[in-house]
Amino acid sequence: MATMNAPTMDRRTSPERRTAVREGRGSAMSALDYLAMFLLIIGGLNWALVGLFEVDMVATIFGPGSPASRLIYVLVGLAALYSIYTTAKMAGAKRH
Repeated sequence: MATMNAPTMDRRTSPERRTAVREGRGSAMSALDYLAMFLLIIGGLNWALVGLFEVDMVATIFGPGSPASRLIYVLVGLAALYSIYTTAKMAGAKRH
C-alpha cells in the first residue's frame, strides 16, 4: 500500500510571503525598476526600428548626435546595466 505525503504549503501562497509582498519586502518593483523597464522598452523598440526599417527614432526626434539623443542612449545603457545587476541579485537570492 502506497503512502501519501502530507500536503505541503505552497511557498507562493504562504501567509509570510503574502505579508512580505504587501509590505514591500518581497518581489514588489520599485520606481527605479519601472524606470529601467521603461527605458529598456524604448531602447528595444528603437533597435527594432533600426533593424527593420533603418530608422533611428531617437535620432529622428532629438537629432543625430545631439546631446539629448546621446543622453537617451546613455540612460538606456545604464538601465541595461541596472537590469543585469538586479537579475544577478535575484538569482543569488533564489540560491539561498
